[in-house]
Amino acid sequence: MSAPLVTHRGGCHCGRVRFEVDAPAAVDALDCNCSICRMTGFLHLIVPAARFRLLDGEDALTEYRFNTGAARHLFCRYCGVKAFYVPRSHPDGYSVNVRCLDAGTVERVMVTPFDDNDRDAATAAVAHLSKD
Repeated sequence: MSAPLVTHRGGCHCGRVRFEVDAPAAVDALDCNCSICRMTGFLHLIVPAARFRLLDGEDALTEYRFNTGAARHLFCRYCGVKAFYVPRSHPDGYSVNVRCLDAGTVERVMVTPFDDNDRDAATAAVAHLSKD
């Protein structure tokens, strides 16, 4: 049986981009060691697209793609924070930066390494995360 879901809210630093995501109160986060995640300190909470809602700031987002171009890195063009994006490993879902969630709904965070050096195996191990 899976854990009950709560609605977490979050956003970028300047507050122009706001979202909500349905996920357990005890968050399982992935710490990816790829270049962009390592350099920005992104902690991944991957959810199916149906459990993510952009509330405000669509017009404040700018997109960056690199390497294969599959991942849609979305940044606030005002403050530069990437609060969420569409990851290459889960193009049918969203990855929310746990560090961008508002206080109050997260009970605890468990962090699991995601080894980008063995992307196929790491992706296969977490493929279920973006499925309903």
